[in-house]
Amino acid sequence: MLRIVLADRQENVRSALRLLLEQEAGMSIAAEVDDARNLLDTALSTQANLILLDWNLPGADTAQLIADLRATDPGIHIIALSGRPEVASSALCAGCNAFVSKGDPPETLLAALEAIQQIN
Repeated sequence: MLRIVLADRQENVRSALRLLLEQEAGMSIAAEVDDARNLLDTALSTQANLILLDWNLPGADTAQLIADLRATDPGIHIIALSGRPEVASSALCAGCNAFVSKGDPPETLLAALEAIQQIN
């Protein structure tokens, strides 16, 4: 079971993600956060194994946030989300397992999630 933290500054994006993922078998939404300040504690307290991370999440440098998450839980999976597809290489270089553009169809995100489910 993937325990997912939705980390996005936009409530409408978190709501859309929740609606999409609640219909999928083997996935549960453990928590939602709208800034980086609480993300690390939330991921630990919920025992999340996946974070859907807004690349522009306010409150911290995203690359440092990813490094902190990896230092705390090396096994956690992180999928970066952004409306700017050009940041994909930066997200992957920072340590994300995958990148999905917010403009991509939902199937793209579901395929990335399925690949991570197969790893777990």
